[in-house]
Amino acid sequence: MKFIVSSTALLSHLQAISRVINSKNSMAILDNFLFRLEGNKLTMTASDQETTMVTDLEVIEAEGDGLFAVSAKILLEPLKELPDQPLTFEINDENLEIFLYFQNGKYNFIGVNGEEYPQKQPLSSDAKTFTISSQILLNGINRTIFATADDELRPIMNGICIDIHPEDIVFVASDSHKLVRCKNDAVHAGLTASFILPKKPANLLKSILPKESGDVTITFDDKNACFTLSNFILNCRLIEGRYPNYASVIPQNNPNRLIVDRAQFMNVLRRVSVFSNQASNLVKLQLQDNQMQVSAQDIDFSTSAEETVSCNYTGDAMGIGFKSTYLIEILNNISSQEVSIELSDPSRAGLILPIENQPNEDLLMLLMPMMLTDF
Repeated sequence: MKFIVSSTALLSHLQAISRVINSKNSMAILDNFLFRLEGNKLTMTASDQETTMVTDLEVIEAEGDGLFAVSAKILLEPLKELPDQPLTFEINDENLEIFLYFQNGKYNFIGVNGEEYPQKQPLSSDAKTFTISSQILLNGINRTIFATADDELRPIMNGICIDIHPEDIVFVASDSHKLVRCKNDAVHAGLTASFILPKKPANLLKSILPKESGDVTITFDDKNACFTLSNFILNCRLIEGRYPNYASVIPQNNPNRLIVDRAQFMNVLRRVSVFSNQASNLVKLQLQDNQMQVSAQDIDFSTSAEETVSCNYTGDAMGIGFKSTYLIEILNNISSQEVSIELSDPSRAGLILPIENQPNEDLLMLLMPMMLTDF
């Protein structure tokens, strides 16, 4: 078996799928890329058993067909240092000895029998399918992934819930302190279903979707999902279980409303939070008469800070506490110049909403308050 391929094209495809490979694998063969040569098409696969990513490219020249696996480390590290040029692979079909020839030299290593590589899980016959714009999928993941949990006891909270309705699609993530709901009514899937996408495949999609254009076809059943893009196919095991009823935790009547410049508010929080207790990161917002006083203190070290921010506030005078790191994280994941913060009382969750939403998008972020015991 022999083929010639562009070093740059090969490297870009391998780097994209290499993120699937774990640093420690339960099976030695999972440290490898799987290559399949059929005619002039070279298909490359990386897997960790739970998540499998496949991509293919046209080779310049090919002789024979075959299947073999190559250590990801042996192949990737040298390729990163090579300038763009044609690479010639010659594989001995009997013992899988591989010679890789390039402009100024050659590499020689032994491949692994590709038949040992684990196969991806097939989807059931009643799997559901819909298409979504790659940009909408990317936005949904980008808006929500930071709010996913790392909870071994409640694994359903460790992924993004994708809730599909005939008239829209909703991306939801929560770690029980903060919640993000991103609704887009430009997607008309024509079905009602939901699944929980784990964090790892969500991050893989986040890395490859910016290079994509057009639609993504998503096929899923109770246990697995397949994302078909123009250059990649991603198969992953889903998080099994029922996602909590997120709509029930969103407070409906919030008479106190604050509109503030997002960047200015975020900068004030960053400065003031330096003086907060390092364990709690508690900051207090005191709201009244179109101004907000942001304060923090650490009694143990006798430090405190307060700054006043001008804003548009309607409602009763009130003080409420939030964990500054969560509040900054939420503001950092909103692109609108101004944000609206809706509150009912100091013990109930606050809603943080962009004043200007993206087209067809409805973004809502929720943050649980903290007790103001130190103030």
